[in-house]
Amino acid sequence: MQLGFNLPISGPNSAPRSLARLAQEGEAMGYDYLTLTDHVVLPDVGSPGYPYSESGEFIANAPTERHELLTATSFIAAKTSRIRLVLAVLVVPHRPAVLAAKMLSTIDVLSEGRLVIGIGAGWLKAEFDAVVTTPFAERGAVTDEYLEAFRALWTRERARFDGRYTKFADLVFLPRPVQQPHPPIWVGGESGPSMRRAARFGNAWYPIGSNNKHLLDTLPRLAAGIARLRKLTAEAGRDPADVSVVYRVKRYGHAVAPAASDGERRLFSGDDADIIADLRALRDLGVTAIDVEVEGHDEAATIDNMRRFKDTIFARV
Repeated sequence: MQLGFNLPISGPNSAPRSLARLAQEGEAMGYDYLTLTDHVVLPDVGSPGYPYSESGEFIANAPTERHELLTATSFIAAKTSRIRLVLAVLVVPHRPAVLAAKMLSTIDVLSEGRLVIGIGAGWLKAEFDAVVTTPFAERGAVTDEYLEAFRALWTRERARFDGRYTKFADLVFLPRPVQQPHPPIWVGGESGPSMRRAARFGNAWYPIGSNNKHLLDTLPRLAAGIARLRKLTAEAGRDPADVSVVYRVKRYGHAVAPAASDGERRLFSGDDADIIADLRALRDLGVTAIDVEVEGHDEAATIDNMRRFKDTIFARV
């Protein structure tokens, strides 16, 4: 099982020197990957609507200043040499298909093949209204079509595509990504459409357990979700073994209430021994990687959290 951590590209730890240091410290500690999130703009974060908390409120005092995802990823690629760079997740409709495909290919080339493209259709309508030119209600269809366009551009000598939302013909698209046929695609989301997208397009399914509409916060719920993924992958004509499972943890330890609504214990609640047991259980379920939020109130606290999770918890799995 691989281990990643979220690199904060918003808030007090997102200054250039802090970002570079946190990425380099994670690399030196032996983390396999880091993750970066995607928001271009935010509305009033005091208004409920966040899907990954019980109340619908943002988990912390969400900073409204933030760096653009792909630009920040390029910066971090230049500051590191080994650690993999995971987009967690790229909101696919945010950027026109051809431009996004080119930016992603460029990052993969310049990072020497370290990019992992986590993708999602998005959830924040106010942001869509400000940023995206395609309709919010059609974001799932847009995402699927753009993914097909990406693959055409990344794999064909003369790329052609005739879709509803993007069209092009006989394009020369060079350089192609270093990773062939393209960087791994981790499909985020927990809903039925997201899981079907993972079954069709994904190298991995990349859920968050705390989505209040599609909870995967206990071992039975996650096991059922993985079983559903396997079934959908087979129905899509693919080998279920070709789609791995990566699990994203937003909170852990005593920040998580122990009792879930299905009567089971919440994953990653409790003390270190509980979390170690959960990691072992997820590994036995076939989860191949997990990443955690480790941000502290400042750079030093974040580094301490990174080191503690890696050396005190994960090392005992």
